Amino acid sequence: MLYFSRWKALAIILTAVIVCLFAVPNFFSQERVKTWPVWAQRHIVLGLDLQGGSYLLLEVDSNYVKKEKLDQVRDEVRRVLRDAKIGYTGLAVRADAVEVRVKESDQQAALTKLRELSQPLGGLLGSSGQRSLEVSDAGGGLFRLTVPQAAITERIRQTIEQSIQIVERRINELGTVEPLIQRQGTDRILVQVPGLQDPTDLKRILGQTAKMEFRMVDPSVSPDQVQSGRGVPADSEVLMSEQSPKVPYVIKRQVLVSGGDLTDAQPGFDQRTNEPIVNFKFNSSGSRKFAQATSENVGQPFAIVLDNKVISAPVIREPITGGQGQISGNFTVQAANELALLMRAGALPAPLTVIEERTVGPGLGQDSIEKGKLAAYVGSIMVIAFMLLTYRLFGVFANIAVAINVAMIFGILSLLNATLTLPGIAGVVLTVGIAVDSNVLIYERIREELRGGRNAISAIDAGFRRALATILDSNITTFIAAAVLFYIGTGPVRGFAVTLGIGIITTVFTAFTLTSLIVAGWVRWKRPKTVPI
Repeated sequence: MLYFSRWKALAIILTAVIVCLFAVPNFFSQERVKTWPVWAQRHIVLGLDLQGGSYLLLEVDSNYVKKEKLDQVRDEVRRVLRDAKIGYTGLAVRADAVEVRVKESDQQAALTKLRELSQPLGGLLGSSGQRSLEVSDAGGGLFRLTVPQAAITERIRQTIEQSIQIVERRINELGTVEPLIQRQGTDRILVQVPGLQDPTDLKRILGQTAKMEFRMVDPSVSPDQVQSGRGVPADSEVLMSEQSPKVPYVIKRQVLVSGGDLTDAQPGFDQRTNEPIVNFKFNSSGSRKFAQATSENVGQPFAIVLDNKVISAPVIREPITGGQGQISGNFTVQAANELALLMRAGALPAPLTVIEERTVGPGLGQDSIEKGKLAAYVGSIMVIAFMLLTYRLFGVFANIAVAINVAMIFGILSLLNATLTLPGIAGVVLTVGIAVDSNVLIYERIREELRGGRNAISAIDAGFRRALATILDSNITTFIAAAVLFYIGTGPVRGFAVTLGIGIITTVFTAFTLTSLIVAGWVRWKRPKTVPI
């Protein structure tokens, strides 16, 4: 354990130095660090409890998800029966099921086609025989398609996963630093944005579903006729304008192009009127559909619909074949910016509701930092003093290794752009104790070897070698505990687990490579007859 080749010693020293250097950007201002090369700009991000910020707990509207699922099943039933040329009546969503009535001669064929819509659910549910739909024959040609609770739960899970990605894109568009966005429970999303003291804009951005659609205005009936009592055609609906005063529009239900075909949206100004507008671009599929729709409806108005509200309803003057266009609607500059942001980030699959909100002020965060520093300083000083009083020169070696250990922890956290929270600081302080504990085990083993009659160099070598198994066992079990905390924990618990896990890895490295290298150098230099321990 005390022999190190020149290359091995150089590799250990370079590893420690390089990892420690990654912690350097944390000692400089962000403005200064931004002038450095990109690879050198990685740093630790202070969490919500250290620098203040906004905390939001969002809940997905599970009733909306269930309704969307049932509407999707209804549309699939319509498509399947039409493709099979099977006549039907009374297709509708009733309670928690979709019902349809088929004439007697087509009942068996209809049942076969409808059962094809039922698919096994993925993952563990699929292996237990759960399916996405339960198709039953209620008699008299009436078929009922029910969505089981397992399928609804799976749909909510998919909705949450998709919503997390979109929420992250929207928050990143706001220019915030390192937001924490993660799932909590079955239907909730936790959002923490360090440094954001006023969450008003954030709530407004996240509160919009932003379901963008391009649909035609129905010319067969005017809003005035609808208001006077004339019925709305089955394939149309009445939607109100977004801007005040509210104006009704009769809009066809068929979606010509959806917001999913958008590739970019940027705010701008109309060159003629100097009013704020939003310029948008479609992908190839959207460009093709938009060109076809505008070519077939020249002279007709079409509506740009956002969350079932009409933003604008311009008349198509000529075919738009370039795959891009603009939206105008008496926007303010802020409204144009927000609309462009929502269009770029994409639509949420379901509405999100803020059910809990907290704002942590920077003063409270600074107080947490000061108390964390105080705890770290006091703990470190006591540990250093203990090691010096107990092990003298070898205590100095241990303290040097522990200091490098802490620097390596912050270097790795910086390399990962990790978020440091108050529990994370507790994890660092705990790591100091664990690191010293490894040295204590080694030194006590050396003492035992000396009592057994070994000479100085032989006792030191045996102490490092025989303490290895004990130290590995203790650190591996602690690392497993940290891994479990990271896997099942959320927020601050994960921060504690991350710093603790990284600290264990660096502790094993410093205890068996760095400390032994320092001791080996001292042995080679002094050739001691006794051990000052």
